[in-house]
Amino acid sequence: MKLATVFLLVGVAAGCSSYQPPASRPDSERMESCKSTSSEEIAALFDRWNQSLQTGDPHKVVANYAGHSILLATVSNKPRLTPAEKEDYFEHFLQNQPSGKIDFRDIELGCNSAVDAGLYTFTFAKTGDVVHARYTYTYHWDGHQWLITSHHSSAMPEK
Repeated sequence: MKLATVFLLVGVAAGCSSYQPPASRPDSERMESCKSTSSEEIAALFDRWNQSLQTGDPHKVVANYAGHSILLATVSNKPRLTPAEKEDYFEHFLQNQPSGKIDFRDIELGCNSAVDAGLYTFTFAKTGDVVHARYTYTYHWDGHQWLITSHHSSAMPEK
């Protein structure tokens, strides 16, 4: 019995000798791999989105959004969660031929994420209407491209 206990303790001690607690692991093993980016790269994502509006194709606009994302649009009270709900919104929004222009922005960079928030103006070629709004886009790097994970837009409250 004592001999079995000794062998058990020796075996446990030998197994523990190769264990490294998380704090002693190299940083490269503990850290997530972050995509290197810049404010200019994130700013260009709005241009990509705006250019997809110019196609008039809701499917091309929705391709900018991650599968799990939310659209809180300027002219809709309904949160759009699925690609089909976003396409439905853009199908109507695109009928008036919108074009956006950034008036003010602040970009925050993170590890595989970014936030672009500010003010923009939409001009609708079909109607001539102009809408000034606030916006926030959050982006996530999916390993291949930056995609919108949340998009909030609301008309400016003060005239």
